[in-house]
Amino acid sequence: MNNLNYIGKVSTLLLTFFAGTLLAQQPAIQYFRPYDQRGVNVFEINKHKDTVAYDGFKLRIGAGFTQGFQNFKHSNSARVVLPDGATTWIEDNNGNFINRVTGTAAPGTFVPATNAWGAWLYTPDPVSAPNTQRVLTNANQLYEMAPGFPLAQANLYFDVQLADGIRLHLANYMASHHHNEFWVKGGYLQVDKVSFLNSAFMDKLWTNLSLRVGHMEINYGDAHFRRSDGGHTLWNPFIENNIMDAFTTEIGWELYWYKKDFMLMMGYTDGEIQGNVSRPNDRKPNLYWKAAYDRNFNEDLRVRLSGTFLTTKSSIRNTLFGGDRTGSNYQFVLDNSAATVTSAFTSGRFNPGITDNITSWVINPFVKFKGLELFGTYEVATGNSSVENGELQFSDPTNNDGTLRPVFEKLDNRKSTQFAADLLYRFGKREQFYIGFKYNSVDAEIALGQATNTASHIYQGDRFDVTIKRTAFAGGWFITKNVLLKGEYVNQKYTGFPVFWDNRSTSFAGFKDTSMFANGNFKGFVIQGIVAF
Repeated sequence: MNNLNYIGKVSTLLLTFFAGTLLAQQPAIQYFRPYDQRGVNVFEINKHKDTVAYDGFKLRIGAGFTQGFQNFKHSNSARVVLPDGATTWIEDNNGNFINRVTGTAAPGTFVPATNAWGAWLYTPDPVSAPNTQRVLTNANQLYEMAPGFPLAQANLYFDVQLADGIRLHLANYMASHHHNEFWVKGGYLQVDKVSFLNSAFMDKLWTNLSLRVGHMEINYGDAHFRRSDGGHTLWNPFIENNIMDAFTTEIGWELYWYKKDFMLMMGYTDGEIQGNVSRPNDRKPNLYWKAAYDRNFNEDLRVRLSGTFLTTKSSIRNTLFGGDRTGSNYQFVLDNSAATVTSAFTSGRFNPGITDNITSWVINPFVKFKGLELFGTYEVATGNSSVENGELQFSDPTNNDGTLRPVFEKLDNRKSTQFAADLLYRFGKREQFYIGFKYNSVDAEIALGQATNTASHIYQGDRFDVTIKRTAFAGGWFITKNVLLKGEYVNQKYTGFPVFWDNRSTSFAGFKDTSMFANGNFKGFVIQGIVAF
């Protein structure tokens, strides 16, 4: 057994066993967001509103555990694709099977087989190929789903009060749908006071400032404060995150300025999920700014409005919309029958493939009046991949002088727009119950069939305008502040993805292809039990 995986399993068992003891002995940490119900609808910690006094070094151990049950149905219009040795047959728009490379009709008949999921019985021409009937498997067969329990997920947190106004946060994934081994998500050092400098001037200057430094979840938008993150799903009133899930961890710093109900933030990171010192000309810093107004007008009304702007001029692979290393809370929706938990960890989400030269901004309004709550997202992201930006180069074969030349000109940036609205009503003495409705839509231009593998054939891809829409109804019950039971019914639809098209990723002539998301739809319900402390 992998040692890290073993450590993760043991840690999970120990934390579960000692949960009662840990809950009873959890120390108070300065400028800290609780992982339980007290952390719901908490965004940045305004240092002027934190009342925890410093009384020495403290270590706080926290965790999040989630186990779900799902029951989904899914469908699409993807064409049947049948690998057959060196040949692959594909169903065309008329229901006939053709050679996906040459386009010639198959010399025989195809009928669905009943003895295996996704199997087809192929009977070649009885004259030229007698006695060669065989069973072929549809590479585009949707996953055969039944009601069941997806793999549980678990997180482990360490929060350390190192000194007055200085704390350390370290987050770990013990079990997830992507990385199955024990995995460090990231962490940071936060400095809210600078008394260690022994400077009255710096103490006064730092009255309204906070500094966060580390390899950390960047503070882009407000949706990441509500999203499900591995085993910690208690802050999310719904089951899954936004369709276009803005979340990544990067190395850098964030400087915050607080004044009454206002917050300003500037961030600077390396722009990628991992540290790297190679190819400096292709790597540029990631810069982002955020402003927020958050005020309680009285005990019944709270209003918050935030805006975030992010830009990076160049990146080998930016992961703003693909940085999650845990996985979706919908499992195997619109995935083929060969999918595994790790290969299909983004089920139900959409990554626009914008990984280079990114400009993105998002506005998040939040209003809470008594038990009624509205949280919104309006987000616009533009950019391309490196091949679309004309950055791909290779040795020029015409003169053999070893020089490098660009292959393509820069294409116009692709654009993705997302809208989401969460409407909830919380009720009960401590708002331990809630019901909610979510609408989420994404309109995007995607590029399919890009080729970057060889110098002899590279291709910038074909572009398609696509739309994804989700409606969800949810309800939840905080049995205690640390235990949540929640459920959701969801219906998600895909339009614009090609049913039948020429994929030119292997040659300029291309081959016939189809998208798994063509007229895709999944719907059903998920129930989750969550423990967080």
